[in-house]
Amino acid sequence: MSSFLDNAPEVMYGNTIHKNNGYDPGSYTYYPIAIIGAGESGIAMGCRLKEALGFDQFRIFDRQAGIGGTWWINRYPGVACDVPAIFYSFSFCPNPKWTTFHPSGPEIVKYLHGVCDKYQIMDKIQLNTDVRECKWLEEEQVWEVKLQHLMTGVGDLSEYERSQKIQEHGRESIYMSEETIRAKLLISGVGGLVEPKVWPEEIPGKDKFQGRIFHSARWDYKVDLRNKDIIVVGTGCSAAQFVPILTKQYGAKSVTQLMRSPPWVVPRQVPLFGEKGWEEWSPWLCSNVPGFAKAVRLLIAAGLEYDWRLFGSEDYHAKERKKLEDQLLAHMKRTVPKKYHQILQPDYGVGCKRRVLDATWFLGLNDPAIELTTQPLTSIGENTVTIGPGRTYPDPADTTSSAPSHEVTLPADVIILANGFQTTKWLHPLDITGRGGKKLHDVFEERGGPQMYMGMALDGFPNFFTIFGPNTATGHSSVIMASENMVNMALKFIKPMIKGDVALTEIKKEAEIEWARDTQSALKKRIWTTGGCRSWYQTEEGWNSTVYPYSQIWFALRCMFPTWSDWDITYTRKGQAKKSAMKVLNTLALVAVIVGGVKLRRMLQGRNLIALLKTYIRVTFMAGAGLLQTAASRVE
Repeated sequence: MSSFLDNAPEVMYGNTIHKNNGYDPGSYTYYPIAIIGAGESGIAMGCRLKEALGFDQFRIFDRQAGIGGTWWINRYPGVACDVPAIFYSFSFCPNPKWTTFHPSGPEIVKYLHGVCDKYQIMDKIQLNTDVRECKWLEEEQVWEVKLQHLMTGVGDLSEYERSQKIQEHGRESIYMSEETIRAKLLISGVGGLVEPKVWPEEIPGKDKFQGRIFHSARWDYKVDLRNKDIIVVGTGCSAAQFVPILTKQYGAKSVTQLMRSPPWVVPRQVPLFGEKGWEEWSPWLCSNVPGFAKAVRLLIAAGLEYDWRLFGSEDYHAKERKKLEDQLLAHMKRTVPKKYHQILQPDYGVGCKRRVLDATWFLGLNDPAIELTTQPLTSIGENTVTIGPGRTYPDPADTTSSAPSHEVTLPADVIILANGFQTTKWLHPLDITGRGGKKLHDVFEERGGPQMYMGMALDGFPNFFTIFGPNTATGHSSVIMASENMVNMALKFIKPMIKGDVALTEIKKEAEIEWARDTQSALKKRIWTTGGCRSWYQTEEGWNSTVYPYSQIWFALRCMFPTWSDWDITYTRKGQAKKSAMKVLNTLALVAVIVGGVKLRRMLQGRNLIALLKTYIRVTFMAGAGLLQTAASRVE
């Protein structure tokens, strides 16, 4: 008796999720599309696959214990969005009921969960699963992906913390099992603000310290901060949000904040009607007034895009920066104690580093229990820290500055690192191997630094897309908008693949190299290079793999209208037949127009032009439709 299994091929891929090889040692699950990361980019890709393409045969893998990516893992006190939420949300899934103009991290996570529920992709997300290795199988033209199933919650630890745990307690304290899967398409939605920087090893005494040390991105809520002396290392966006509330809400005895150099601090945008008025009226207006939410979103986007004028290197840009810098310095001097005026006056152009959009930090510096200093951390004792001698800002050689530079020993119960993330190690620690055994990170190194065409594709790595990859950060606009643009562009290539028309999609080497050359060349003329600062945008060698050197309007247009000639697209037999048929149809349509034009010219002599045009259009459409219908019936 025959079975449908009798005709099954030894290797079966296609457009459905299925298990291959049963109990065999080489058994694997096949997913047409595998997505790495359940943050904003991964969620957007999953939702748009279902909404735009009607496709649900995909899986999203994330090592963390929850959904939300950066917003899941960054749970420090006071964490909130510094871009208005009406713009920091998906255009395909607006939220009319934000409780505030700049919502908290938990509310953003709740929103992302709601998006997953609405598009019914929650069951497509597999948490506590670390994607470690991805290898392109040339003969079979699929990606082989090695997964490591983690003990619940350990994926929330940093890579450094997990390696330490393995050294102390063995691999079984981290890993439960391993699994191999295969995928036709591999999509990375790995974020940049996830892996925190580790302890600066040049500072001695960490092993002697009796208190607790943790990074703000891995906040330890088990540590009681009441009546504690706290040292905070860093003055970036995260620190600006949590430092002011450590004394007021968490009862800390003292907070000493160590600053290497001052950021430019911009007062956070105040919404229409004011904060309280917006909270009261916006849910009703966004829900009941047609077009209100879209209009506000457009106005915010336009306002933020106007900030692009700050990033150039010509006289106009310098003048615009100077006007803003004068305003920001005046705001600083009005807001913070006079003793901080010197150390909070940056010596570089606004925009060179990421600006701090602030509502509480400057005001918080008036708290007598909070002290800001540029004296560097030099050593740690059992329950103390030593700062100085010296200072990191202003320059110690500046004898006109009264900023302290003497050595001081301070009591310390808790040290909180707010020193940023490993932003220049793109896709770290993923091990991705493309054609010919070439490693992704080796290609980056050979070409001078991390780079990808449009931040989403690299030659030698077919059927692989990255959402929000190198050189796609904006510095002034919404990350979600940029991610959404890349998702929509990727869908243009994914659609013919899941329809069976295209087998392989790969960016051409010359296109990728030219993209990287143009990007780095343009960056040399932007404030991030010319502004007189060093930031986390760049490597020690000066390679900027973080920001995009043009406006977001231009990037959006590039995503909407891809340069198809930059891509190598390998068609299937079915796809090639359709492509040939379309050429024939286009030729027939052109012929129909030409024939109609000839007839029109003959009929024009001595007759009414408008009447003849109507006749020409009718005849051309009828002739063209007949030709197209005949040709189309032969394509199927």
